[in-house]
Amino acid sequence: MKRILAYRFSAFGDVAMTVPVFREFLEQNKDVEVIFVSRQNFADLFDDVPNLKFHGVDFDNYKGILGIRKLGREILKLYKPDFVADFHDVIRTKLIDSIARRHGYKVFKINKGKEEKEHLTDVWNLNKVQLRRTVDRYAGVLRRMGYKLELSYELRSRVAERHGIGFAPFAQHKGKMLPLEKSYELVKQLAKRQKVYFFGGGKEESDILQRWETEIPNTHSLAGKLSLKQELDIIASLELMICMDSANMHLASLMGTRCLSIWGSTHTYAGFLGYGQSENDVVQVKDLSCRPCSVFGDKDCYRGDYACLEELHIQQILDKI
Repeated sequence: MKRILAYRFSAFGDVAMTVPVFREFLEQNKDVEVIFVSRQNFADLFDDVPNLKFHGVDFDNYKGILGIRKLGREILKLYKPDFVADFHDVIRTKLIDSIARRHGYKVFKINKGKEEKEHLTDVWNLNKVQLRRTVDRYAGVLRRMGYKLELSYELRSRVAERHGIGFAPFAQHKGKMLPLEKSYELVKQLAKRQKVYFFGGGKEESDILQRWETEIPNTHSLAGKLSLKQELDIIASLELMICMDSANMHLASLMGTRCLSIWGSTHTYAGFLGYGQSENDVVQVKDLSCRPCSVFGDKDCYRGDYACLEELHIQQILDKI
């Protein structure tokens, strides 16, 4: 059996997007084993992937250049792979790549399309086009090794019955997050029809969602109360997940749950729509020529008013639902 040593260390959503790719790859190539190296707290994402072994890392034990070199030597010696796959292509993984090459391994790494994405997010570029999906970029790494891989782009439901709506109103950056007052009003409308479950992380988010639970009947906050595995099990049972362009969209994809995603300064053109999710379930302000101005939502608004989010009305979301 051939063995592939693959690694990506962050971010949560990007690591989650590797899961359906590896699942379908290993189903189609049963004579291959994958060792996937990433942060220890991502382990539950890979629970049910056949022929995949997750190697969790605590980076407190591998600090600085010397620490990463130590990690590279350890995993190469431990697993002795046939192929090495860099799904990240950042300074840390480049160091491991160089160690692997010095030990005679051929390294295959992702083409992130950096120049294409810079052009896409140029506010003066009026010819915005769909770029290659991130999952396709992952698949390309494996195909360049000589393996066949056909992605289905389909959600795989895990339950027979579904109930309730999940809502994750937060995102890492302001440019990706619907203003909280709009999210609050949206929940008030949703909770008149169905039970709404809140998802979030960190004390500040948990406190906000706990307050919403007390103020809006028929809602329940799960923020800060569940392990990742428990959270995934809940998401698998939802009728619908509503979230921003955030990791929760990718968790919904992993669990086969349809997701209505809300996009601001980012855009599906950059290739980060959840695996198996539909463009028809995307909510966005379409007539802004400056969108997308950012791949990750971390840039300040060029116009200064975040029109991509301020001009988005909750009725657009309700109509989609």
